Amino acid sequence: MKWASRLIQEVLTWGEFVKISHTLFALPFALAAMLVAAREQRGWPGWRVFLLILAAMVTARTCAMTFNRIVDRQFDRLNPRTANRHLVTGAISLWSARLLGVLSAAGFIASAYGINGICFALSPVALFVICFYSLTKRFTDYTHVFLGIALGLAPLGAWLAVRGELTLSPVCLSLAVVFWLIGFDIIYALQDQDFDRRHGLRSLVVAWGSKNALQGAFLSHMIMWGLLVFFGLMEGFKLAYLIGLSLILVALLLEHWLARRRALNWVQHAFFRLNALISLIFLVVTAVEVVFPWWRTRV
Repeated sequence: MKWASRLIQEVLTWGEFVKISHTLFALPFALAAMLVAAREQRGWPGWRVFLLILAAMVTARTCAMTFNRIVDRQFDRLNPRTANRHLVTGAISLWSARLLGVLSAAGFIASAYGINGICFALSPVALFVICFYSLTKRFTDYTHVFLGIALGLAPLGAWLAVRGELTLSPVCLSLAVVFWLIGFDIIYALQDQDFDRRHGLRSLVVAWGSKNALQGAFLSHMIMWGLLVFFGLMEGFKLAYLIGLSLILVALLLEHWLARRRALNWVQHAFFRLNALISLIFLVVTAVEVVFPWWRTRV
């Protein structure tokens, strides 16, 4: 069974390379958008559309992360925090990474083609946006905004997959994701503040300093929370959603309390878990509101 052990290890290595676990950030928001878009069918658009949305999300993120690892490999080699990444250590070859990037891009376009015409037509634009983020730290302090836009495409794409057209609701949800990402990417950038400054890489943390950048992150998260409130009002959500919003607010406040303590050792673990929890809470309460309308009318 050595071949099975090697196969499992290879899968784990590639999964770690593209940080497949971090799909939990954008995927729940995309699935929540899917549920609301398919509200007339109790949130279920059918297995075909669901699986295509899932495939599109996974392949798009794999392509973006692979591109990021390829173009940043020289900086990763110099940064003690990232010096053990796969392309730096040679655990994964540059040729293999490039092949994965091409295959995942093709998989994303194929998934979009299977969904509908509008998703297929917009798929090259989406690929450009999600990959372009990786280059922005070289020329703008607002690299966090580009990351937010990249992940904010997820709920828009899921909505288009179900409805084929946009309304104000998915745009509002997408903006919420944008501001959410801006906020927590600023906090994440605190880890590399000194390294980025020495090597000419840009971010709001480098440009504004940690104190002002954290204030900007907090404002961004409060805007995100306000947009989620507005989204719930537009969709007529009630008790379950209100509970979810309260939990999300607590998680956001906890995140900023920890960030202001400058306990950077928690970023790699608790930080990601906390933000993954936020997105999962949002998905759960949205699902309750959409899938169980009878519950909402009785409370």
